[in-house]
Amino acid sequence: MFSGIITDLGEVASVVPGRDSRRDTRLVIKTRYDMATVAIGASIACSGACLTVVTVAPGVFTVQASAETLTCTTLGDWEEGTPVNLEKSLRLGDELGGHLVLGHVDGTARIVERRPEAESVRFAFEAPEELAPFIAPKGSVALDGVSLTVNEVARNRFGVNIIPHTLACTNLGSLQAGQRMNLEVDLMARYVARLLRPTP
Repeated sequence: MFSGIITDLGEVASVVPGRDSRRDTRLVIKTRYDMATVAIGASIACSGACLTVVTVAPGVFTVQASAETLTCTTLGDWEEGTPVNLEKSLRLGDELGGHLVLGHVDGTARIVERRPEAESVRFAFEAPEELAPFIAPKGSVALDGVSLTVNEVARNRFGVNIIPHTLACTNLGSLQAGQRMNLEVDLMARYVARLLRPTP
């Protein structure tokens, strides 16, 4: 479980594809975390995807990504130098500064517009049609693991406002129109929709 508050902006150090269909892709991530405090098997949200740490070394850790993860997220596009939003999993008693984020990416949202608005930047996104009903004005979404408040919604498009601090501390500062981000819809919206859906 995560909160969507990014605590480090890491970077892909290397991508090691599986040698055959039975081996997952390994991603080595540079970080400022003290890796002496991170256990093998710990969960770290990497741009919104909850991944398991399989090796650690000073300043880097390695995670494995299955074919399913590579297909459903942006991780399949990652290469050396790709910036990665990082968040360690929550502990009981930690402050929940954003909203409850599982690290289970539902799909990808495409940036359709980026424009300055006062000191902030306004982004417009296009979500997959099947995920659009889960996104509501003033509701929460996680984009590349960042907890954000939705400003407006029009069909499958929605907008968010990004303040300078978030631009400086996450990959949102470098992303442009046309790029994709990992999208996780609000946990509560998912269950409400399930409860309201007619049973067969």
